[in-house]
Amino acid sequence: MTTKHIACIGAGYVGGPTMAVIAMKCPQYRVTVADTNTSRIAAWLTDALPIYEPGLLEVVQAARGRNLFFTTDIAGAIREAEIIFVSVNTPTKTFGDGAGKAADLQYWEKVAREILREARTDKIVIEKSTLPVKTAQIMETILNAEGGRLHFEVISNPEFLAEGTAVRDLLHPNRVLIGSRETTRGLIARQEIVDIYANWVPAGRIVTSNVWSAELSKLVANAFLAQRISSINSISALCEKTDANIREVAHAVGMDERIGNRFLNASVGFGGSCFKKDILNLVYICESYGLSEIARYWEAVLTMNEYQEQRFVRTMIREMFNTMVGKRIALFGFAFKADTSDTRESPAIYVGRKLLEEKAVVVITDPRALENARLDFAGVDGRIHFAEDPYDAARGAHAVALLTEWELYRSLSWEDIYQSMEKPAFVFDGRNILDHKRLHEIGFNVYPLGAPPLTHFHDRGARRGGSSGY
Repeated sequence: MTTKHIACIGAGYVGGPTMAVIAMKCPQYRVTVADTNTSRIAAWLTDALPIYEPGLLEVVQAARGRNLFFTTDIAGAIREAEIIFVSVNTPTKTFGDGAGKAADLQYWEKVAREILREARTDKIVIEKSTLPVKTAQIMETILNAEGGRLHFEVISNPEFLAEGTAVRDLLHPNRVLIGSRETTRGLIARQEIVDIYANWVPAGRIVTSNVWSAELSKLVANAFLAQRISSINSISALCEKTDANIREVAHAVGMDERIGNRFLNASVGFGGSCFKKDILNLVYICESYGLSEIARYWEAVLTMNEYQEQRFVRTMIREMFNTMVGKRIALFGFAFKADTSDTRESPAIYVGRKLLEEKAVVVITDPRALENARLDFAGVDGRIHFAEDPYDAARGAHAVALLTEWELYRSLSWEDIYQSMEKPAFVFDGRNILDHKRLHEIGFNVYPLGAPPLTHFHDRGARRGGSSGY
């Protein structure tokens, strides 16, 4: 059997894990991951991988050096490959027309032009990055700029990975979506990509569509998930006003088979590289087509997420006697979710910055994301500290704010933490993962999301000291 060559441009959170799994499951393909970031490529060649995902190291070790390779030679990878996955960053634009909403496609276009420049044979080019609908048409225009010297077929194969479960999502996907032009050559190219995934994905979970449906489906899927989180977070505020319990409400609502129980956990807010960016992109696309009412609807999902972050900090200030000046606040968790080192758009960034504005002393602890936390707060003055050990972070603190649902935090000795803290001691559980009744019995004043607080104060109104200005 002739070995086919696959290249992936981009060795980040999507490209690296995806290619590692393809290489492990498809030994008949030679898979090369290429990136301009030399330190990132160097890390992929060691056991200290540049990203953390449970199970990823074992997958990489199974294929690295056999049929999985990493390189900074992008031109060489393009020339050798018949199939090229493009998995580069497409952040929200920060300048010019569409700033703050539209996708910034500069890196993607550079790759498209490099493929055109370096290719010597026909290629199948797969969009793996999250892109606006109709982007494939632009890529085809760039790739065909030399008047048909070569033929490039553009396929949309969006990723549906959740950080922290990316390897599991790749090994056992609930669906793989492959979109193409519905021409003879387009359908042939689509089948080439279907054949890759068919090595381990059941046929019923490989979904094919036209290229535009595939592009739009990724944006809409993320928008729907974010909408569910914002919806349940909005109800958490109502629960706190009415003494209802958000866990009980979510459980009752989630038992409705038409709704289901996933993404109904109230929290301090959603983060990550996808939800905000993709909803903003969807808003911009709707505005571009004159669909302003639809744009405002999806924009409200982000407004609710920002409100939840703001509400969390305002509660902390109000309940801690309307001043944070000089108070040591331990942030337990900084990654935007458990089982990842990624801090992009993490609610902890907002919480930390607001506490610093209130002149608090902030101590951050996280089992995987401390290095990224240091980068997020680079240049901030001496009132920000970092601690590997959560017990060290809590020592002398006035409050603990739990911001990431790491399993580690459930099993801590909260009795020891309480003894080491200033009194009265506060816990603000931004993920609702702790045993609130037990914490209250220990002596903490406990503030869940979407449920009445458990405090040792008899007159909450007097303790608040009137309006805080929020």
